[in-house]
Amino acid sequence: QVQVVESGGGLVQPGGSLRLSCAASGSNFGFMGWYRQAPGKQRELVASITINDDTFYADSVKSRFTISKDIAKNMGYLQMNTLKPEDTAVYYCYAISTWGESAWGQGTQVTVSS
Repeated sequence: QVQVVESGGGLVQPGGSLRLSCAASGSNFGFMGWYRQAPGKQRELVASITINDDTFYADSVKSRFTISKDIAKNMGYLQMNTLKPEDTAVYYCYAISTWGESAWGQGTQVTVSS
């Protein structure tokens, strides 16, 4: 059974950086996505990466965020640079295993504020 755990959230000033990590266990992942949900808003896909390194970025984070993975460690990462107050949200990792099983993490809070 695939499980995922996020880490790396916190409070950062506008213009700062954070790196989120997602540890997948139980199975190798074939797809990993980072989603976020701000208060009063729907959960949205921020970035994703496949086992073949195909990536997707929401327009709002292009050129600021970078998604990557370490297959050997079964880990995914989201490097977030030039953070803005509107990036404030709970960030969730979502992974799909190579045989189709999926799981959500518990979420990690990212707050961008001066």
